[in-house]
Formats: sequence, structure tokens, C-alpha cells
Amino acid sequence: MPAQRVTVIGCGYLGATHAASMAELGYEVLGVEIDAAKRESLAAGKVPFYEPELEELLAEHVGTGRLRFTDSFEEAAAFGTIHFVCVGTPQRHDGLGADVRYVDAAVESLAPHLTESALVVGKSTVPVGTAGRLASRLAELAPAGSEARLAWNPEFLREGFAVKDTLEPDRLVFGVSSEREERELRDFYRPVIDAGTPVVVTGYATAELVKVSANAFLATKISFINAVAEVCEAAGGDVVDLADAIGHDARIGRKFLNAGVGFGGGCLPKDIRAFLHRAGELGVEDTMSFLRQVDDINLRQRSRVVQIATSMLGGSVARARIAVWGAAFKPHSDDVRDSPALSIAGQLHLRGAMVSVYDPKANDTARVTFPTLDYAESAMAAAHDADLLLHLTEWPEFRTVDPAELAGVVRRPQVIDGRNALDLDAWRAAGWTARALGRA
Repeated sequence: MPAQRVTVIGCGYLGATHAASMAELGYEVLGVEIDAAKRESLAAGKVPFYEPELEELLAEHVGTGRLRFTDSFEEAAAFGTIHFVCVGTPQRHDGLGADVRYVDAAVESLAPHLTESALVVGKSTVPVGTAGRLASRLAELAPAGSEARLAWNPEFLREGFAVKDTLEPDRLVFGVSSEREERELRDFYRPVIDAGTPVVVTGYATAELVKVSANAFLATKISFINAVAEVCEAAGGDVVDLADAIGHDARIGRKFLNAGVGFGGGCLPKDIRAFLHRAGELGVEDTMSFLRQVDDINLRQRSRVVQIATSMLGGSVARARIAVWGAAFKPHSDDVRDSPALSIAGQLHLRGAMVSVYDPKANDTARVTFPTLDYAESAMAAAHDADLLLHLTEWPEFRTVDPAELAGVVRRPQVIDGRNALDLDAWRAAGWTARALGRA
């Protein structure tokens, strides 16, 4: 029996991961990508960004022919009966809301070619109400009429673990308007469901709200512990010990209670802003207004590091040599979107510091965003003759550096651990002046 054919529209981070993973599950997959350079890279088995395990998976299934790419929506409509929409929804340039024009364009480009029964499945993170609007638009534009149906199946990928999160998700959410779409999605995801993944079946609106609600909760948890960290500093407490203690409470949990420079990336910052914006459009902005404080606390962490650095350098960073370990917003990624590390490095550079950045995977992407910074080829090289070292992305290799050896490389042995991941006792024993957020 031939494998079921599916298409994935939009082959950026989400789409490329989903396409390769669906091929791994045994489906024949056609990726639709209108960016020629990205499409050619993927067709050659090369991922134009860093994500562990993904390039190997992509290359394997491109090689077998189970996965290929096109820019033709007509070809996609003829190829498959299930079409996943995985395009991006960045923050709008004119406000806090999500820009859904790429989602609209994907549906409007595909729909006129749907002449037979088909299921279009949205995976993009969109403002609540988008799916209902697109369902009507799909039926209106498709020659198949009401046989061109919509479902919403939000993604919950963690950068650095995206392949595992796709093949072994902790839950599947199906936003559907009838049992027919539910059955089709259950049949499609049968290998995943049979492996024990729970399924939540709900309507469009709830499925749209699940992802932004999850991200808003995680962002709130991070900003909460960062606010407490500032109280710890003022009172002489230790936020790491505090987080360990409250994290033992099963109602709270220890994850996402790591005080530091805060969150970044392409999801949490723009999703909480879009959530707040959409709440305002629905007339319930006041009840979600706390998200403004969550965002403000997060951004404040970056300024606090700059202030601490300025203090440790005698009141001015001008002409000081500062080493920055980390550029990606999190380890195991080369994503520098809204990166706290790069934001801090940029602020210090604008204040006259000579900043040298090193990241194991994100030097190249960082260089595109901040070309005026210097980029080193190793952690040691970045720290050469530094007056201050900032640890801002918690890559495992930074924790294995010998602080005693490093003390012989820098000009002044001073470090700010912006991720509370270094062994401060060991660094201090090696002669370093060490600071961390929320710790004495």
C-alpha cells in the first residue's frame, strides 16, 4: 500500500522540522517553499539553520525521495490530501499584534487548486479567530467548496529539541469543527498516538489559544523568578537555592525557574505581545495587562546586566574589553532573534566598550544582525585581554572551562554569570570576582 501523501507549506524552522519528521513516520512529503535559496538548500539535504538531528533526518529522506520540495501550490494540491500550513507569524512592524499575512497568503494560494476533498491543517501560531475566518475563506475559494476543510493543530516545539518534540510530543491538540476532521487527524497521527501521546480535541478558538497561553505562562514563570532574584540581591538571599526550594512543590515545579538575563527567541516575546494585543481587540485587555509587566521585567534583566557591568568596571564601560560568551537566545540553537545576549552585547558596544562575542553555533547568524561587534573563534579567544567576562547563553562547553587557566588569559578576572549556570565557588577560588543575578 503506497504511503499517504502530505504537503507542508512554509519550510522555515517549523515547516522543515515537520516535513522531515513526517517523512520519518513513513509519509511521502512535498514541502512548499517560495524562497528559492531556502528551497534549494533543503532540496540538497541542507538545513539553513542549526537544529540538532534535523539535517541528518532531512538528508536521509531527501535521499530516499520520500521528501522533496517545490514552489508550486498547484503541484501541492495535486500531490496530497492533507496540507499543513507552517508559515511564520512575526510581530507586526506597526504594533504588538501578530502578522498573519503569510498564513492568509498560504491558504489563498492553495485553495483555488483544491478540486477534491482535502484537509488544510494550520500549525502556525495565530491570533484567536483566525481559523474561523480562514475556514470560510477556504470553502469560498476552493473549487471543492465545503469539501475543502480546515483544522488547527498547534505546534509546541522547543528549539534544540524540535525533532523529538515532533516525533514524541507531550500532547496533540486538534481544533476541529466536526468528527470527520478529528478522525482524519487521528488516523494521520496514529503512530504517535499509539506510542502514548495524549490527544485534546477542541474547537478552533481553544486550539488557537493553547499555544499562546502556554508561552504566556512560561514567560510569566521566568519573569516571576527574575523579579524575586532582584529581591534576593537586595536582601542578601540566593535565588538558586530559593528556586530549588519552591520547585520541590509539585504545584510549582522547578522548570523555567532559572533566574538570569531572561527569555528571547522568535516565540515567547512576540507571542505574549500578540496575546495582549488580541485581548485588547476582544475588549478584555485589562485582565491580561499583567503580561506588560512580564515583558517589562524580562527586558529589565538586560539593563541590569549592563548596570552591573558598568559598576564592576568603575562606572564606565568605555574602552573596556568585554568578552561575551553566547549569542543565541538559548543553547543548542543558532537563533538570535530577540537574543538577550546580543542585546546586552550591543548595549555595551554602544556605550564604548570593545566587545568580543563567541557562540558555538550562532556566530554567523549574530554577525548578520550585529555586524559591528567582534566575533571570536573560541571561548578562550573571546576572553583574551578582557576586563570583564559575561556568560549569557548556557552552552555546556562554557561550564567546562577551567577558571584558573582562563585567569591567565584575561586582563582582569571578573565575570558576570547571566545564566546562574557556572560554579561560582570554583571561579572565586581561582581568583575571580564573580557576580550573578539574584545571588550574593
